[in-house]
Amino acid sequence: MLLLKDIDEPGLNTLPVYEARGGYAALRKALEMTPADVLSELEASGLRGRGGAGFQMGKKVSFLPQGSMDKYLVCNADESEPGTFKDRELMQKNPHLLIEGIVIASYAAGADRSFIYIRGEYVLQADVLDAALAQAREAGYVGEQILGSDHSLSLVVHRGAGAYICGEETGLLDSLEGKRGNPRLKPPFPANQGLYQGPTLINNVETLSTVPAIMTMGAKQYAELGVQTSTGTKLVSISGHVQRPGNYEIELGIPAREIIYGLAGGPPVGSEIKCWFPGGSSAPVLTPDDLDVPYDFDSLAKAGSMLGSGAIIVVDDSTPIVELALKVAMFYRHESCGKCTPCREGTNWTVKMLQRIDSGEATPMDLDIMASVQDHIIGNCLCVLGDAMAMPIGSMIAKFRDEFEAHIEAARARAGLTLGSVPADEQALLAHGTS
Repeated sequence: MLLLKDIDEPGLNTLPVYEARGGYAALRKALEMTPADVLSELEASGLRGRGGAGFQMGKKVSFLPQGSMDKYLVCNADESEPGTFKDRELMQKNPHLLIEGIVIASYAAGADRSFIYIRGEYVLQADVLDAALAQAREAGYVGEQILGSDHSLSLVVHRGAGAYICGEETGLLDSLEGKRGNPRLKPPFPANQGLYQGPTLINNVETLSTVPAIMTMGAKQYAELGVQTSTGTKLVSISGHVQRPGNYEIELGIPAREIIYGLAGGPPVGSEIKCWFPGGSSAPVLTPDDLDVPYDFDSLAKAGSMLGSGAIIVVDDSTPIVELALKVAMFYRHESCGKCTPCREGTNWTVKMLQRIDSGEATPMDLDIMASVQDHIIGNCLCVLGDAMAMPIGSMIAKFRDEFEAHIEAARARAGLTLGSVPADEQALLAHGTS
């Protein structure tokens, strides 16, 4: 293990214990190298962003323009994806690891100003970070001419106000600037025009916390972990219907079955897995047939889903699929900023359609309409929040169509709506849709 190796060490959140476990040695090593050499190590490691998109960190750093100018590094600690709680544990138990990673990454990027944007609900974790940051400043790991080098860095912990949309990088930047957290139109991308319109590197907590390990062991050794296109280890947050929920550090590429059954103990005795989200609630659901898919970025994409934030949510056969879909859709409707029409109207319309299904007012034809609407939402929003609802809802309709139709039939029977009570024109459409 790299990130969770000493996670339960008493006092690890304090500087003396962190230093005793080798803390800040990676920073000293990095500062003895040139920024270009540190960047080369990050690129050679193959480290992909652990926040959801999976874009290579080293390549993202290289996109920042060269030369003397104000550059920013922003740590996205707005961990709001349902089912994700790994960054919370890292910040609470090992805050100096994140701070060290930020300083090293800022050195490689040539950034002299940095921020940790942490979600408003993480009050304890923000307090822990503030205390650790004060210790790091006092010891000379943050501030002017760090450890006697030419690199200087200011670092501020900024607390959000509890909005899922601020986990989207441009919505986060607007919030950090004191504006309403709305996503921006891209391009321009943050690497060229980000915080305060300056070049900005944005990475999440787990990504930046991995940087010290890469500097310590070397890019070549790190890249030998995992698989070719998904190197290293990954923190997975496992929740839902499993016997041992929690955070686990796995080597990328192992079968999902080993994670869900081997580490998390599988579903409760007497129940079976109905479906599972491999990367948080925004990931298209997979079924038990997909449990032997390697848990890495590309394999999950080929299976029709995504690794996302690394949050595995397991749903057993006691959960009605309509109830699950409705809860997912209601969450994203609530969190939509409303700036663009496909997301604002699409999330609300989807919730209403699922409520119609649940109350017995829908017909099987409505499932075709709903699936079509999800397809039209995907790729047509300012950010991926609309997609985050449309992808799992669309996958549930495709994989559990029979259960949706059975739910419709049962709900109509409960409501006393037989086919004979339906208007003639709707009867014809219903017959056509079920033929």
